[in-house]
Amino acid sequence: MKEVRILGVMIKEPSAGADKLQGILTKYGCSIRTRLGLHDIGNDNSEESGLLLLELIGDSKECLSLENELQAIGNLDVQKMTFLR
Repeated sequence: MKEVRILGVMIKEPSAGADKLQGILTKYGCSIRTRLGLHDIGNDNSEESGLLLLELIGDSKECLSLENELQAIGNLDVQKMTFLR
């Protein structure tokens, strides 16, 4: 059976820690098949947030390392979905 792994990353303050986030995504670039970023600004422009969806490929240990490094960043909420086909 083959796994399809998706990470959802809610970025609570996009401007805080952006360099660290980009560094991690670059480090694990070979494990990311699809990267979709959704940016949302509230109606009053006072609350920024963003959602990043990552479709992961390759070694499951590498994908877990990516997930753990993202979770170590304070302004992120990381959720995982795994599908079997």
